[in-house]
Amino acid sequence: MENKIDRRALVKRHNPVLNRLDPLSPLSVGNGQFAFTADLTGLQSFPQHYEVPLGTQSEWGWHSSGGPGKYSLRNLRLQPYESHGRQVGYAIDDKGQEEPFHWLRQNPHRLQLGQIGLRLFAANGHSVELRELHEIEQRLDMWNGVLVSRFKVDGIQVCVRTVCHPEMDKLGVRIESELLTSGRLEVTIGFPSPLPTSREWANSVGLNWGDSSAHETRFIQGAPGQGVFERSMDQDGYSVNVVWSHGQMAKEEAHRFRLIPGGAETSFDFTLQFAPGSIPAEMAVSNHPAPLPHYVDIERASAAHWERFWLQGGAVELAGSRDTRAWELERRIVLSQFLTAIHCAGTLPPQETGLLYSSWFGKFHLEMHWWHAVHFALWGRTHLLRKSLDWYIHILPEARKLAGSQGYDGARWPKMVGPEGRDSPSPIGPLLIWQQPHPIVYAELCYLAEPAKATLDYFHDVVMETAAFMASFAVWQPEEKRYVLGPPVIPAQEEHPAGETLNPAFELEYWRHGLILAQQWRMRLGLFPEPKWQHICDHLSELPTADGVYIAHENAPDTFRKTNTDHPSMLGALGMLPGGLVDRVTMNNTLHKVMNEWQWDTSWGWDFPMTAMTAARLGDGAAAVDALLMDAQKNTYLPSGHNYQREGLTAYLPGNGGLLTAVALMACGWQGRAEQAEADQADAPGFPRDGSWSVKWEGLNAWL
Repeated sequence: MENKIDRRALVKRHNPVLNRLDPLSPLSVGNGQFAFTADLTGLQSFPQHYEVPLGTQSEWGWHSSGGPGKYSLRNLRLQPYESHGRQVGYAIDDKGQEEPFHWLRQNPHRLQLGQIGLRLFAANGHSVELRELHEIEQRLDMWNGVLVSRFKVDGIQVCVRTVCHPEMDKLGVRIESELLTSGRLEVTIGFPSPLPTSREWANSVGLNWGDSSAHETRFIQGAPGQGVFERSMDQDGYSVNVVWSHGQMAKEEAHRFRLIPGGAETSFDFTLQFAPGSIPAEMAVSNHPAPLPHYVDIERASAAHWERFWLQGGAVELAGSRDTRAWELERRIVLSQFLTAIHCAGTLPPQETGLLYSSWFGKFHLEMHWWHAVHFALWGRTHLLRKSLDWYIHILPEARKLAGSQGYDGARWPKMVGPEGRDSPSPIGPLLIWQQPHPIVYAELCYLAEPAKATLDYFHDVVMETAAFMASFAVWQPEEKRYVLGPPVIPAQEEHPAGETLNPAFELEYWRHGLILAQQWRMRLGLFPEPKWQHICDHLSELPTADGVYIAHENAPDTFRKTNTDHPSMLGALGMLPGGLVDRVTMNNTLHKVMNEWQWDTSWGWDFPMTAMTAARLGDGAAAVDALLMDAQKNTYLPSGHNYQREGLTAYLPGNGGLLTAVALMACGWQGRAEQAEADQADAPGFPRDGSWSVKWEGLNAWL
């Protein structure tokens, strides 16, 4: 690339700017492990006007109702499935065991750590409503990581600057307004109850203010201008260290407080630092003078962090394209980098809504970790992927235990899970398998970024134990001289019954790909290839077809007529994966049948980039762009940059991560492409080559 991309200009032209209420698009600041989501005031002053809960969440903020040991999977009766001559039990049925089943599904659940807002007063003394704010302008400065919110009350300007420390769970706020001098602006701090555990709570995303007795809030005043909130519920707790520039803290209710600025100052700073556990008492009640407010330090650290983020790693610029959709795609690319950095770049796999609000009780879904995080490696930020991979090593004993309990070798990774690594009971989740090869791919991406023996040694156990389970799960059928997957298994296209699903297309290709990578790891380590793994790769069943296209699995009924809903996962066999078992003519037929006949209103945000990746590998750049920018509800990207799915699931980070993965593949290509036809050698091989797209990229890595 001869002309360098002006990265600052690229980012800044897509800074979100809001001039009115958008109930679906609150804006967030964060650092990958902590995030704060604000309304138009820059805080959480009017949450009732938003369809998206205004969350304050961290990776460590979890709660178990009644304590973490109330139930375990040993309390559940498992549903037996016939699996090639033996019975295997799965935690899928709640009948007669509703209480332990749903407690295990809902615990631990993620906490909303607090709600921080403004209380504004009109000249006549009444509390100002959102409709009374005028001349609103809110801008998220992504280059510096600062949310700047301006509005007027009775003609008086208010400016709020909100920023998150890049390395600590610390929020900094600066308020500038003449309202401060007349006592017409206060800060409110409230702490919601942990959400109740009940069957009715399924996927609840809101804040619970109903049960004040289920938790305790204690404020400990320190030196002037500082104090600590101590929070406790059951056996869990956390603390919030607050420092402010002037004024006093007042208690309003059991879990609500007012921070009241004082004096004639027109500027007011405060910071809040959230932490698990308790602040030592001697620190909380220190009589030493309060330290100066840290807002300036936080903003300085944030600006340095985000400038490094944008200058290092990948960038894609589409300016100069004739296709009128280029601006929107570029906007989605820039915003998705910011959102995945603040929601998906922590030390745990993220939940599907990141740190915005809780979905599925705040737990993360390991099949989705691929969509959340592999793009970091393709965009030259492998260190952000690697942060979440220590967790797999940490829960390896739990994964071994799960595999052993079902009679398999190695380690079986859970599906819906919290930090403790215990699989959650569910009618579907325990029977999914497509998350199993993921850790091998993550390890491979880390090795490509750092091809050293230390990398091989670090991920050795995860790669080998994952492959051991995969080899154990595949069943040899001597009469047909092939290995099969399932039954029981539920494929990525989750609508197929576990007891009838045999050889799902995507999972077959992924099994082969994962075992091939694991063999490569053995050879890099100076070990002999594992004979059984090679035998499986050489004798795995062919991908199932009907009427000249790939179908979900061998027993799928009526090809697409009854099964063209949910995920078109068969496309992933060539796109997400290299497609060693794939016939390209058949896959091309499948791609166009899916594009024309799939019920896209039933699909999910990552299905569109998955389809684009398949089209790109097939050399159909026009279809790739059409898939990536398809006009469908679940392919909607809001002004905030979040991928909207439906009511109650207003943000979906796998869509953002998938978009970045697809764009990297479309712009930079994939490994082994040099061996393909000359038509595939041009820059940006996944975009149309008719001159309608101008694609400039830097710092990307080829996909596998």
